[in-house]
Amino acid sequence: MNSGTGATLRLAEALIACRSVTPADGGCQALLIQRLQGAGFDCEALDAGPSDARVANLWAVHDAGIPGPTLVFAGHTDVVPTGPLDRWASDPFVPTHRDGRLYGRGAADMKAAVAAMAVAASEYAIACPRHRGRVALLITSDEEGPALHGTRHVVDVLQARGERVDACIVGEPTSVDRLGDMVKNGRRGTFSGRLRVVGVQGHIAYPQLAKNPLHVLAPALAELVDTRWDEGNAFFPPTSWQVSNLHAGTGALNVIPGDLVLDFNFRFSTESTPASLRQRVEAVLQRHGVEHELQWTLGGEPFLTPPGTLSEALVAAIAAECGGISPELSTTGGTSDGRFIARLCPQVMEFGVVNESIHKIDEWVDVAALEPLKNVYRHTLERFLA
Repeated sequence: MNSGTGATLRLAEALIACRSVTPADGGCQALLIQRLQGAGFDCEALDAGPSDARVANLWAVHDAGIPGPTLVFAGHTDVVPTGPLDRWASDPFVPTHRDGRLYGRGAADMKAAVAAMAVAASEYAIACPRHRGRVALLITSDEEGPALHGTRHVVDVLQARGERVDACIVGEPTSVDRLGDMVKNGRRGTFSGRLRVVGVQGHIAYPQLAKNPLHVLAPALAELVDTRWDEGNAFFPPTSWQVSNLHAGTGALNVIPGDLVLDFNFRFSTESTPASLRQRVEAVLQRHGVEHELQWTLGGEPFLTPPGTLSEALVAAIAAECGGISPELSTTGGTSDGRFIARLCPQVMEFGVVNESIHKIDEWVDVAALEPLKNVYRHTLERFLA
């Protein structure tokens, strides 16, 4: 594939055709390596994970040996499952064009952005072979899954080597109504709990001989739902707490359950910490006399990139390539691999296509957005490494 008009579209189509449901890569990274090596990148496989679910990780670097900062483009080649195939208007792994849109699983999340990054980085390396600093790509096949052996692993490897990374753009689909209207300059943390409430099973006609865990939990649950965890700040909305699953009972109508299991999740701002949230939940349960067991999982700390060299370069490139639009800087939405990269890198921002169709049946990307997206990435490189 040669750079130029349509190169991003052709690479996006080729990536969509790869059946890369997490953790499979489906041949995506081989396509990327072919392009990047042709532009002089050193490509290293940093695969990890069990043999029956191996995660493909690519670390590709272009270094002219001239001192300067390192800018990384990060993305993932894995996609979520397709859902019912009979509900798709076309095969999700056959790139299909209809009404100016490119359809296929991963079109928006995030094979279009991966293609745009690879083409932009290749064009820049060919046009400016003696650039300052380094251009790198970090690509994984474990973002939509457990995220244990993907970007998290690569960051561990880079930290152990003492690698310096100054800035990173993650290609998540951040735009809302049109390309360039929103950039993520941070993300909330995610902190999950699995609560088991202990009761005593019994016949429903003899409640005095049993202890219903649902009844025991109800007052505490009401307080947790009504709790204002923090007020957020200028960069983050207030911390939220949501129940994601509740299970109790044997399925019989005349049995009081012996226990219940409730799954919940915090999306938390920098105004709270996992320790403070944990202490407050435990205090509510103790105050209401709830006999319980509680397991916690920290999915990621919040991160924030303040105004600096990366935001200046990215915002200017968006204005130049997206009709003068000034993007909103936001920390809303779910988590991304940016939470791992932020351990290594002081400036992490996310920018990509419109996110309207992600994870849906008939996922799509606007074809007209592909070249501007690639140009934003390339011009950000040019500005940041100037």
